[in-house]
Amino acid sequence: VTCLDFSSNGKYLASCSEDRTVRLWSTRDLPGREHRCLRANVELDHAELVRFSPDSRAFIVWLANAETMRVYKMTKKDDGSFTFTATSGDFPKKHKAPVINIGIAETGKFIMTASSDTTILIWSPKGEVLASINTNQINNAYATVSPCGRFVASCGFTPDVKVWEVCFSKNGDFSEVTRAFELKGHTAGVQSFSFSNDSRRMATVSKDGTWKFWDTDVEYKKQQDPYLLLTGQCAVLDPCRIALSPDGRTVAIAGNTDIVVYNTRRGEEEERFLGVHSHRIIDLAFDTTGRYVASCGDRTIRVFHNAAGHRAMVEEMEALLKKTGNKATRERLEQQISSARKALAAIYGKKH
Repeated sequence: VTCLDFSSNGKYLASCSEDRTVRLWSTRDLPGREHRCLRANVELDHAELVRFSPDSRAFIVWLANAETMRVYKMTKKDDGSFTFTATSGDFPKKHKAPVINIGIAETGKFIMTASSDTTILIWSPKGEVLASINTNQINNAYATVSPCGRFVASCGFTPDVKVWEVCFSKNGDFSEVTRAFELKGHTAGVQSFSFSNDSRRMATVSKDGTWKFWDTDVEYKKQQDPYLLLTGQCAVLDPCRIALSPDGRTVAIAGNTDIVVYNTRRGEEEERFLGVHSHRIIDLAFDTTGRYVASCGDRTIRVFHNAAGHRAMVEEMEALLKKTGNKATRERLEQQISSARKALAAIYGKKH
């Protein structure tokens, strides 16, 4: 399995593999023992990367041999299953180096492809190149589109993360790509980074053995820089992937075959999963609700409960509860604490 992606409506997990299939799993089945999947076959090739469209009715794949993108439309049949149809005409070949990631903006306005040299391309959904970005980082280690669909970011050989805004005019036409802000503070190359769901927080992991948590909710158009909230020590060797939960409360870091989960309030280690896969972990992702984190690195997909996220929620809500005198707010906070405790009890199968 080479890549994972959760749909934005929270219903599906897509995975692609060297076995020439893309499989869609129902997230409703994740806690159960039976895991059904719908299979889309990739003709005469295999997909290395897969991403859902914002409406969860299509997905794009990066084809290993053809070195291009293909769009598959998902059509629901009367019996509830899907048929998958590849749209006519793949995207033109434009990259000179291997592609390391692809992404679709949640707005549906653009698609991003990033290669291992210093190139990021911004495409229209129809396959025209709108812009080419030179990241000037000697090489790109990772790049992605922010969940809000406004930003494209990359990291590589240099100790920073560069973030650009992809701008469109009021009538929806592409206008330009402009520099938004940078995350500076690591002392060695950044290997991976991740956005929270609203793009107001980011997490980075570096070859310097640390991970950092950032407040990116800044007025970057007025040259305001993001704030570093905390620096944590990385417990995994050779970290390769970092994933920030949608609510920004927890961070998962994968290195080699291990995953470690931290809270972002204090930067403390919460969970450690050793020997998760038989090979190096390739991909790591939280689902849109933040309840699960999934990883791949061999022929299987591993899914974990985000227990640390529920504990972080309890801690944060209890701190707010002490500060508020408003009755309605207190009731809402108590309800949130209660539901998080119930979720923890269900995970551990005992009363908390």
